[in-house]
Amino acid sequence: MSTPGTTSGVPGTTPGALVASDLDRTLIYSAGALHLTGPDALAPRLLCVEVYESRPLSYVTETAAGLLPRLAAETVFVPATTRTREQYGRIRLPGPPPAYAVCANGGHILVDGVSDEDWRRRVARRLAGECAPLAEVTAHLSAAADPAWLLKERTAEDLFAYLVVERARMPEEWLEELAEWADARGWSVSLQGRKVYAVPRPLTKSAAVREIAHRVGADRVLAAGDSLLDADLLLAADRAWRPGHGELAETAWSAPHVELLAEKGVAAGEEILRRFLAA
Repeated sequence: MSTPGTTSGVPGTTPGALVASDLDRTLIYSAGALHLTGPDALAPRLLCVEVYESRPLSYVTETAAGLLPRLAAETVFVPATTRTREQYGRIRLPGPPPAYAVCANGGHILVDGVSDEDWRRRVARRLAGECAPLAEVTAHLSAAADPAWLLKERTAEDLFAYLVVERARMPEEWLEELAEWADARGWSVSLQGRKVYAVPRPLTKSAAVREIAHRVGADRVLAAGDSLLDADLLLAADRAWRPGHGELAETAWSAPHVELLAEKGVAAGEEILRRFLAA
């Protein structure tokens, strides 16, 4: 993904690194995903970075909170998330707000918090030309899912769909059949925690990050992520890191330039920041 050019559009400057990182269960963690072990007295101090419905929702360690401003000062730091723009807007990371962010799995590039219209149009053209429409996929999901294990049906930014399920009760063969059906229509299916995602194949974090790298003239891209929807981002980066938890770890996913960390939970988020800065 290396892209020659200039840093921040300033002619004559030396291009630098762009750091693209997934957020949930990569840099930030809900209470249930902290994966704390050992005596409570030795647990790391935590900083809340997201509040939802007046309740604290996501955290980083205080050490990670100190590393994030350094990362923003030394690189082009780009959060790259499957969250919608509204969901991303709830997050308050330490340090200056990132100038760029990727939301909706690459469906939106935010520039100073505002969705880039040119990128939105380009994404819309690709989806219209390369895969079945969202309405066809959501109708199939509604018809195929069993109310015995289906909890919620959702769409995100009119770009992709997901189901919230009781995972233990959902038959594995159902997921396999859905994946085969979706593949024939240009969509991919993945199971992450309690969510079954159906995402158009052209909708990727890597494409959006590649566009940002071109705009800022980054000479290399560093990336991190834990889920199956992060695999394309990690593969496209020059160097990448995968924590010891998540769907990629569970499936033993790897690539030659992707470092597999032993740390899990909030400790992995802290270690990923250290690796970014060291690189």
